[in-house]
Amino acid sequence: MTVTGAGESAEFASALNGFVTELKGFQADVKDILKRTDTRMMQAERKSAVAPQRPILSQAASPEAPHRKAFDAYLRGGDDEGLRGLVLEGKGLNTAVNAEGGYLVDPQTSDTIRSVLRSTSSLRRVANVVQIEAGSFEVLVDTGDVGSGWVTEASEIAATGTAAIERIAIPLHELTAMPKASQRLLDDSAFDLETWLADRIAERFSRAEALAFVSGDGSGKPKGFLAHTKVAQASWEWGKLGYVATGTAGDFNATSPANAIVDLVYALNAAYRANATFVMNSKTAGAVRKMKDSDGRFLWSDSLAAGEPARLMGYPVLIAEDMPDIAANSYSIAFGDFHAGYTIAERPDLRVLRDPFSAKPHVLFYASRRVGGDVSDFGAIKLMKFATS
Repeated sequence: MTVTGAGESAEFASALNGFVTELKGFQADVKDILKRTDTRMMQAERKSAVAPQRPILSQAASPEAPHRKAFDAYLRGGDDEGLRGLVLEGKGLNTAVNAEGGYLVDPQTSDTIRSVLRSTSSLRRVANVVQIEAGSFEVLVDTGDVGSGWVTEASEIAATGTAAIERIAIPLHELTAMPKASQRLLDDSAFDLETWLADRIAERFSRAEALAFVSGDGSGKPKGFLAHTKVAQASWEWGKLGYVATGTAGDFNATSPANAIVDLVYALNAAYRANATFVMNSKTAGAVRKMKDSDGRFLWSDSLAAGEPARLMGYPVLIAEDMPDIAANSYSIAFGDFHAGYTIAERPDLRVLRDPFSAKPHVLFYASRRVGGDVSDFGAIKLMKFATS
């Protein structure tokens, strides 16, 4: 065992005291640093609260901006270098197509065209519109009810009937438009080419579509609901449209003209009436809005809200100018739930091919899209026939 001397103890104590003194000095320095840091942070927060924020001069580039710039260059001068291989981020859509097929319209212009088509007075406003990537759209419709029956605890359960399923195929057809503009106008940078092109294409597409959805024969175009076989409501069956006769050839009944309207409404099943709409053209609407009920009240009422359709017997009225005028044996008024009864299928893309050669000194823009339409529920639409029976 080793015994420490008095001299060594004094030296150890002196060293320990020096270490404690240095430690206290280090702690004081740390406190001073933390205090100054807190002070600077508080000053920065106060300055941030009172200082005006600088405006953000630019955001991250929109994924559509490069395509719009490249597409504008293609429309004005035929320069398609920027469009080749360009991919719209977030949409998975490659804009590069072969020259014969043209190039896809930029999304903003395409959305503008679709908005115009929806806002026009065609069945698009009330029909079921679906977007697909295939060449046709198939609808499965349950045309019958599943059988049912009452049973007791001890009775045997008998087999019940099964529902009938109908498959309706709606092929897509190509719809085209070909507006033209002079090259001099295209060279003018102040000319809003995309808006002009969208307006021209939408105008021509909407006219062609509206007619096809009403009376198209289905050959190279959508099949309109009036192109299907029509039978008296008492003989209605699936695959045909039922009608109610006015009782007078080419006109409403002179004694009680409003009765035909009432009969038409209640020829439709109650399940469809909740979402039903009248469809007629302006001339027919002019004749109908003069009708009164037995108490002298008009059946027609104009909407008090902007943008809302007029109502006939409480149901909205769509003015579709492609509906036939009142004439002998004409089907000039339709009533039904068109969202259930008529389906419009379309591809979301719109292509434009620039042709500077065929109509010099003008430049042609060949626009094309694919759309189809057909009746998807024959029980959801009823017609009025202006005939004795």
